[in-house]
Amino acid sequence: MSLTLTAMSDSAVTSGQQQWSGSGPPPRPSRGPYISAITNRTTNLGIRGAMLFSVGVFLALVLNLLQVQRNVTLFPPDVISSIFSSAWWVPPCCGTASAIIGLLYPCIDSRLGEPHKFKREWSSVMRCVAVFVGINHASAKVDFANNVQLSLTLAALSIGLWWTFDRSRSGFGLGVSIALLATLATQLLVYNGVFQYTSPDFLYIRSWLPCIFFAGVITMGNIGRQLALYEYKFIQEKTHQD
Repeated sequence: MSLTLTAMSDSAVTSGQQQWSGSGPPPRPSRGPYISAITNRTTNLGIRGAMLFSVGVFLALVLNLLQVQRNVTLFPPDVISSIFSSAWWVPPCCGTASAIIGLLYPCIDSRLGEPHKFKREWSSVMRCVAVFVGINHASAKVDFANNVQLSLTLAALSIGLWWTFDRSRSGFGLGVSIALLATLATQLLVYNGVFQYTSPDFLYIRSWLPCIFFAGVITMGNIGRQLALYEYKFIQEKTHQD
């Protein structure tokens, strides 16, 4: 029996040497599944964050241009970019916030154990983006008798956007919380003279601004959820193929 084991070990070594015919030492064994999964998860997270950042920058440039052209938002002349009529720091800040929100939504869903399954397709996400752009467009272009009517209209539209494309308690709670924080940050920026709003009626800003923030949070949350769902389906298909 010992002769048989010795022969088996010799044949295994011989076959291993035959498989590696290149120069230099033989290749190291592949990384374990746990390390590989961590690396893939980190890479996918970075890719999703970069995509969300790009979407946030693009929307900030387009939507802020509407506000500046209608003289709703006023920046000092020395900080205005000649191309996009916006301060240089607005797009990066909006992109960073979009990335954080888009990554936070699916994370909160998984922590709460409530996966979001309502209207999980890209066509629904694109309609959500279109409605959000329309709400922002209405805040800059549509003339109302006073800011109270405009604020109530935008509030109804923003809640309608959440009900149409989200309907989750976590989405509504995060939307309200982040909108309040963003409103407070905007108040501080205007108070310190970074920029200003024409005809402010809610301390230093317009009263409809929290509605815009809420709609933006819901929109970026939907994009982040859809990207996370796409990544999950891709990993599942790859696992089944392997």
